[in-house]
Amino acid sequence: HETIFPPYFVAGAVFSGFAMVLTLMIPARRFMKLTHVVTYRHLEAMCKIMLVTGSIVGYGYLMEHFLSWYSSDRYDFFQYATRRSILIGDQKDAFGDPYAPIFWLMVFCNFVLPQIFWFRWPRRNVYVMWFAAVLVNVGMWCERFIIVVDSLHKDFIPSAWAHYSPTWVDLSLLGGTMCFFGLLFLLFLKFLPAVAVSEVKELRHEIHKAHEEHKIPWQSQEIDTITETEAGETLA
Repeated sequence: HETIFPPYFVAGAVFSGFAMVLTLMIPARRFMKLTHVVTYRHLEAMCKIMLVTGSIVGYGYLMEHFLSWYSSDRYDFFQYATRRSILIGDQKDAFGDPYAPIFWLMVFCNFVLPQIFWFRWPRRNVYVMWFAAVLVNVGMWCERFIIVVDSLHKDFIPSAWAHYSPTWVDLSLLGGTMCFFGLLFLLFLKFLPAVAVSEVKELRHEIHKAHEEHKIPWQSQEIDTITETEAGETLA
């Protein structure tokens, strides 16, 4: 019940959403020959948004721990401290947590890694962007795991403490869900337009208008050659 949670979860949703869009859009952009439609300008803007939202998520992680310490709530601080493998006073017997590596992987993927987008060269390299987006997705999955599993495996009753290990059923559900999502995405690309043709035609009109107003000769053939028929064939 902390006030940091609303912006923390909203920023996390935007953060993971843009990471997933980059993960799917970069390969689709290349294999469907949409590099002239989805340009580096769009990718760079998405990286900047990931940088901002990732920093907000990192601030949420910091405030979450600070408030657990500042509140002087022994149980709350014990939950956070053991989760991060931190020794605290007379709780040394509880040192260590099997999920601590997952927590630190979450911090690295969701906060440390996006800081590379302060520099321009990672925002102009599709391989770096795609790899970073994949790791952000991994980090957000780790965050959900920490929220659900790590919060429940140690409660107020020590006799109820237990460690969770996924079975083959759990792993199969996870893998099957990911594969099913991939299938739906490929079916979407196959039968529905990935980019609205109306938006491409509008962009073409705006570029022509700008060149006419400034009396600049039209040189770029990338947008100009996208007629309605060619765009439909490309997106199909």
